Amino acid sequence: MTKIGIILGSTRPGRNGEAVARWVHDVAAQRDDAEFELVDLLDYKLPHLDEAYPPSLGQYSQPHTLSWASKIASFDGFVMVTPEYNHSTSGALKNAIDFLYAEWNNKAVGFVSYGSAGGTRAVEHLRLIAGELQMADVRAQVALSLFTDFENFSVFKPGDFQRDALTTTLDQVVSWSQALAPLRAA
Repeated sequence: MTKIGIILGSTRPGRNGEAVARWVHDVAAQRDDAEFELVDLLDYKLPHLDEAYPPSLGQYSQPHTLSWASKIASFDGFVMVTPEYNHSTSGALKNAIDFLYAEWNNKAVGFVSYGSAGGTRAVEHLRLIAGELQMADVRAQVALSLFTDFENFSVFKPGDFQRDALTTTLDQVVSWSQALAPLRAA
């Protein structure tokens, strides 16, 4: 069965992303077309990139990199839950992405973002990164506003329409992940 990783891309204390990622996972877990797993960057303790060789060579030497590579390699596609910090994604998510290369190739990725402008600028940066990693980014996305989808900017209460946006994003991630399977098998 197709396996999709839901990557929680914030490690900030008091992060809003945890509630968002749990919501994504709860909605996804009701589906029967794929298996979904929540992957929290906090569980991997990745330092600032500390590998001697570029990730494209696949010559990982650090235990944390090997663990991270094994986890990412186990998935067929991803949903990245990202905050928007300074018009981009979090440094923690960018660093985690940069640790690897081949493990991302030929996999689909969708985005759930949050911020004052719905996190859309963070997603635009992630789409550029996905292209370089040979990932297929899906068109649909969920953009959560701190003004309308959070109470007091911290209690997650998404609008009802956001679930429809999430369903469409998940539909596209699953179908593209399945369509890319022959490339991953080659």
